[in-house]
Amino acid sequence: MSRGGEVVYIPDDSDFSSFRDQCESLEGWHCRYNKAGVTVWSQGQEESCTVQKIKTRISCKDVPAETLYDVLHDTSYRKKWDSNMIETYDIGRLTVNADVGYYSWKCPSPLKNRDFVTLRSWLPLGNDYMIINYSVKHPKYPPRKDFVRAVSLQTGYLIKANGDGACILYYLTQVDPRGSLPKWVVNRVSQFVAPKAMKKIYKAGLKYPEWKRRHDPEYKPWVYPEQNTLPSVSLAELSVQHADSLENIDETGLSEEHLSASDHEA
Repeated sequence: MSRGGEVVYIPDDSDFSSFRDQCESLEGWHCRYNKAGVTVWSQGQEESCTVQKIKTRISCKDVPAETLYDVLHDTSYRKKWDSNMIETYDIGRLTVNADVGYYSWKCPSPLKNRDFVTLRSWLPLGNDYMIINYSVKHPKYPPRKDFVRAVSLQTGYLIKANGDGACILYYLTQVDPRGSLPKWVVNRVSQFVAPKAMKKIYKAGLKYPEWKRRHDPEYKPWVYPEQNTLPSVSLAELSVQHADSLENIDETGLSEEHLSASDHEA
């Protein structure tokens, strides 16, 4: 997503417009899954390639767009519903609608766990909302020995209001997981992991209003910037995270039979 691949910048209206177009367009996308209100597409890469662009869509009844927007921002609540998350926290703010954060996630055993440092930006547009990110390097948060540092080339959400108290959620991601992964992992993401993640977000949206009433209901720094107490980060401190500068591991020899029972159930 970074212009020219070298300069860290905060996304502008043209970036958000481009992201929205990718979410809503069907041209060049191949449907990989379509069941129970969830659709998954992939684009532009051979099936065996690990750096795929994947797009997922789910229709969320009884969840207003602004509620889902809160769910995706609220790191305290994320610990309640994102069972793949190991740790997440905000590092610092860049502007009123951009920050830098850390996220680590549990890969299906026997794969190594991955983590990211990303620049995230968000934009409310009337009744619709967008959140997008890409990977950056921060000098105080280098790659860790216990994780493989992965790279988000472009990841984000588009939340579209869909009548009274309902919305449509799009999730689009292009991530370099660093490593030569077996083909079954790539297939499993589109057939199992992505649909399940979307259903989790939907369920989280249904439960969020009641949870938020009991947990600092007025605190929403993503809506009220004056509540944001994060330290300021300068763009000059950051650089673009290039995949080729990171560890590349070969996990192609790992078979799906080694997947733990808990991962099958997850």
